[in-house]
Amino acid sequence: MIEEFVESLIVNVFKIGPGSKLAESLNFFIYDSIKIIILLFVMIFLIGILRSYLPTKKIKKYLTGKKAGIGNVLAATFGAITPFCSCSSIPIFIGFIEAEIPLGISFSFLITSPLVNEYMAVIMLGVFGWKITLYYILAGILIGIIGGIILGNMKLEKNLVKDIAIRAQNISEKRFKLFKDRIRYGYDEAISIVKKVWLYVLIGVGIGAILHGYVPQEYLQDLVSKTGLFSVPLATLLGIPLYANCAAIIPIALVLVQKGIPLGTAMAFMMATAALSLPEAVILRRVMNLKLIGIFFGIVGLSIVVIGYLFNFLV
Repeated sequence: MIEEFVESLIVNVFKIGPGSKLAESLNFFIYDSIKIIILLFVMIFLIGILRSYLPTKKIKKYLTGKKAGIGNVLAATFGAITPFCSCSSIPIFIGFIEAEIPLGISFSFLITSPLVNEYMAVIMLGVFGWKITLYYILAGILIGIIGGIILGNMKLEKNLVKDIAIRAQNISEKRFKLFKDRIRYGYDEAISIVKKVWLYVLIGVGIGAILHGYVPQEYLQDLVSKTGLFSVPLATLLGIPLYANCAAIIPIALVLVQKGIPLGTAMAFMMATAALSLPEAVILRRVMNLKLIGIFFGIVGLSIVVIGYLFNFLV
């Protein structure tokens, strides 16, 4: 429904012919902006209502009171079954932070959610077969678990934006007598966050739209194919600025493999494009400072490089 509206808007209102680079970029920008902002509102609204029933202290105790890494495993597993891209997973990540769920555990979700999901698994199954698909899923979850544990042990909470941290501390003081109070709380939370984040969403998606419409796939394929041993880190660096959904990334990875590029290199490109993106960094800036964004991208990017080399060696 939204896609049809956006296509009609571009053709009938903006008078831009379908199939052009400008039309593709505009379609990407308008559709993803609407989708992410609606998702942001709905998820924060629902999480707000849910949190009104679940005492913050109990949630925090449940996820932190277990043996080291168990909370990260649970968060990464939850991330693996949620069908979100790198930007769309941020609303739930914000909800985790506001519920005082430890930062490392929250990052385990944020890393794994765009890396692994059911529709990516289905597409990969048809393109690469069950064995490579299974390896990819296990690698994605492993990156989420290990990355979250590392980030959690670095004690980086001070790098969160102050109003997010303050709001999280005040949630446990809320009391709700009627269901309408819970709905109102969820609504107020959603409105408050959307007001603070919408501009970052538009800027981030706008960058992604330009890259999506104007960066030729052939250029990336040719560049990666000429770098030999350094193809894995280069593929990761090339994938990070891009922003695309899994349905678009997997065919590109297949073309790279068909052109003789090692599987691990193609997978590194796909993982970096799925898990990290410049638009994601722009949106996260509303939640955390540049230092934390840099550390997050660095640890995940390095993990993807290691997985890429491992794929090249084993497969």
